[in-house]
Amino acid sequence: MTMRTPGHDVDLAVGFLLTEGVIDGLDDIRAVATVAENVVDAVLAEGVPRGRARLADRQLYASSSCGICGKASLDRVRQRVPARRGWVPGDEVMRAIGGAVGRMQPLFDSTGGCHAAALFESSGHIIVTREDVGRHNAVDKVIGAGVREDRDLRGLGLFTTSRAGFEIVQKAAVAGLGAVVTVGAPTSLAVDAAGEWGLALVGWARPGRWVVYSPAA
Repeated sequence: MTMRTPGHDVDLAVGFLLTEGVIDGLDDIRAVATVAENVVDAVLAEGVPRGRARLADRQLYASSSCGICGKASLDRVRQRVPARRGWVPGDEVMRAIGGAVGRMQPLFDSTGGCHAAALFESSGHIIVTREDVGRHNAVDKVIGAGVREDRDLRGLGLFTTSRAGFEIVQKAAVAGLGAVVTVGAPTSLAVDAAGEWGLALVGWARPGRWVVYSPAA
């Protein structure tokens, strides 16, 4: 159970399963669909280790505030993420993506209270955007959308209107992304994790200025 903004619920479910380490890709899902109001059912494919389904367990209801709340212990918070070589978006890309995402936020325009996330290419081209009251839900939605399109996520960038918490960086790293750009500040744990995993982390993204916290390894 999670508190979320209704819409793109299957994307949310698939993205959550990927970023929690339950699945590695679309082939690990035999079927996924909305089966009732506010209910998505996902059936794992044969051959997916049964124990991986336990990675998504929560001892509490998951909320929209934090992607790691409800984990039973600290050793279940941090996932095994292979190091990779990330990339820092160039000046032209940084100037372009914030404005582009800003034009794709109908929920924020009407409420002023939703986060947005987007996947973008190294050229600055926006592939998909999603909105949600929870920042990590918005991230799961865009990642899930990419997975459902059977898109190669490796090396893509993630832009989000939130701060850069550890859970955002870990979700991006598990999905194989190469860069994370956030409007808000990063936590020290997020900076350390990004550096360890070779993920470029850029915070305080504003028109004309931003801060690179973790350059490409």
